[in-house]
Amino acid sequence: MIGFDYGTSNCSVAQMVNGKPHIIELAANNRYIASNLYAPGRDMIVNWLYQQLSTEQQLSYKQARAPQLQKGQAVLRELSFDGIDSNLLFGKAALDKYLEDPEEGYYIKSPKSFLGASGLAPIQIQLFEDIVAAMMSNVKTLTETKLQREVTKTVIGRPINFQGLHGDESNRQAIEVLTNAAKRVGFKEVEFQFEPVAAGFEFEASLTKETRVLVVDIGGGTSDCSMLLMGPELSQCQSRVEHLLAHSGVRVAGNDFDIQLALRGIMPSLGMNGSLKTGKPLPTNSFRQAIAINNINEQTEFYSAKNRRDLVQLSRDAQQSDMVSRLLTVHDQKLSYQLVNGAEQAKIALSDSANQQIDLSDISPDLAVEVNRELLKQANSHTLNSIGELMKDAVEKAQCQPDVIFVTGGTAKSPVLNDFLQQQMPNIPVVIGDHFGSVTAGLARWAEQIYR
Repeated sequence: MIGFDYGTSNCSVAQMVNGKPHIIELAANNRYIASNLYAPGRDMIVNWLYQQLSTEQQLSYKQARAPQLQKGQAVLRELSFDGIDSNLLFGKAALDKYLEDPEEGYYIKSPKSFLGASGLAPIQIQLFEDIVAAMMSNVKTLTETKLQREVTKTVIGRPINFQGLHGDESNRQAIEVLTNAAKRVGFKEVEFQFEPVAAGFEFEASLTKETRVLVVDIGGGTSDCSMLLMGPELSQCQSRVEHLLAHSGVRVAGNDFDIQLALRGIMPSLGMNGSLKTGKPLPTNSFRQAIAINNINEQTEFYSAKNRRDLVQLSRDAQQSDMVSRLLTVHDQKLSYQLVNGAEQAKIALSDSANQQIDLSDISPDLAVEVNRELLKQANSHTLNSIGELMKDAVEKAQCQPDVIFVTGGTAKSPVLNDFLQQQMPNIPVVIGDHFGSVTAGLARWAEQIYR
């Protein structure tokens, strides 16, 4: 049995060893795999996944995906004829391959962000299920290789609310995709636990008395808060429902920090905030769409043929035509992920330094911009305020003040966020947990609890 954090930014798994959670190294000296996938073509995903399944699993999958498999076989023959590797890549290898040539292949980052999206057609839901299943298959295989045994039981982390406009329906859709994908690749028993609750379980192991804990989990795609009653005696309970005093979640988190930093720090060098030759300000919609990597509809609109024609006209009408033409380069070379990745790496670097340069030479020779912590804070004022409101909402619902605030999630490392959280409830101690591992460790604890 394992705890499986299928995260927006990273994937990780843990098992209990001698009463303590142990996060498993999935790659050399690395406990985490970035939630990225690269395929030489989108139609190759079904074929790769089919090859990973057992004979029994292949039969049901073939029945469910016959048209896609047939199309994938045709693509496979073309790739083989051209001498192109048909394997899928995951994590850093996927990102590196994409960055080599963004115009080639099929790359997706953080598919978890899309699982609750509204208005998805059945064929789109099937695609996301296959993407998730491929990523889970890779993690499951690496885990079983490391442990030298089959793993069939798992607890998977989930946010309070997935990204989606329709609340319970979005959550149901996302959980169904995750469940189908997990069972497709051989997990026979699949349970879910709220990610902030799981993170709280790990913190609970350090407590010596009953404590009200406000868990703030700033993930890649969602931010969640839970007020939990915790303590050494409560940790042995089979159900923790009555100890969950309140919870709330919003669809703003680490990805939003990256996108907003890209918008404020990068897009002005591509002409945003400039003027038309008439003196009117340039419309900003295309600049926003270019980096909206967590919104399918916005990205589809940006990369449409019609929008390219609009961008050509926009460049002609702009006072700084050469700068706006850089946005055409983003369109033609499919550089959206590259832009946001540059902002993400800068955000990470700003945890240790006050300033950071972002290299944009893929867009224009010698082009670079410098960002700093103050810009990161200004760009994300709305995002930070949303997290502050989330904390207040959880406290109001619980009708009590926390004894301690426990913060986890990758973005929790940022001094900008830490300073903000300290200001929200200045008289309550803030404890910063393992930025990535708290949820995974807590999921492993819960797996041992329910699968005894």
